[in-house]
Amino acid sequence: MITYLLTTVVAIALILMIALILLHIGFIPPRIIESKTPADFAMDYKELEILTANNKKLFSWFIATKESAPLIIIMHGWGSNSELMLPIAATFYHAGMNVQLLDSRCHGKSEWDTYSALPRFSEDINHTIEQAKQNKGFNGKIILLGHSVGAGAVLYSASKRDDISAVISVSAFGSPQWLMTRYFQNFKLPGLIIKFLNFYIQWIIGHQFKEIAPVNTIRNITIPTLIVHGTHDSTVPLEDAYAIQKNNSNGRLLIIEEADHDSVDKIETHGQLLIDFLKQENLVPSPSSSSNPK
Repeated sequence: MITYLLTTVVAIALILMIALILLHIGFIPPRIIESKTPADFAMDYKELEILTANNKKLFSWFIATKESAPLIIIMHGWGSNSELMLPIAATFYHAGMNVQLLDSRCHGKSEWDTYSALPRFSEDINHTIEQAKQNKGFNGKIILLGHSVGAGAVLYSASKRDDISAVISVSAFGSPQWLMTRYFQNFKLPGLIIKFLNFYIQWIIGHQFKEIAPVNTIRNITIPTLIVHGTHDSTVPLEDAYAIQKNNSNGRLLIIEEADHDSVDKIETHGQLLIDFLKQENLVPSPSSSSNPK
């Protein structure tokens, strides 16, 4: 009996140890370095360095139109970079808006840090906002757009700030707990192990999932908020978008037909709908006041 119990305890300990090792390895974001620039999309730009938390440096592109226009800050998703968001950036640029794209820590050309998670994406966004306000170059109105983890991050940032004019969330998950549980279930892990891993992740990032979950942070956002999601999203089910929208009292839900999780091109083809949303809030400069290059 004692031998059996000892064997069981050792087996469980080994499973947990292996699971933790795989967790750390599996959640190192792939480093994809930009090969194109905004110039490839007929946009003039300059590179900016942003100092974020832990004294880390972020890589950023600032694409200017006119100081009388608002600024939209765009945050990519997990394992992505600013280049992959350029098609969406071009939509706002050609509407006469100033655009800033940044690489979160551990992504693109930004510096490495001990780990990457939604709260750190949000920290990077917040430091970008503060530097943009110091540098000026826009009319003081700031719009946030994020994709996937970046979408959760812009919602989290907007829920804690009073200097944002609007938010656009693209392919956000309803809660990190839902996302991680679905992921772990793919490996047929027992429910008890999944609960332990979710607890461990919260301990590592220093935040409870319920605190940073978009279904909850959306409740604290009092500015216009657009939730965008694809019908064919195989990473985050459409049900997550409906759950977020249920608590979104200041905006609406935009469903993109046939768009998968990373279908930036599909969203780009519906870019006018994003512009129309901002027009309704008087956040898009009129043609007469916009110096729309090229």
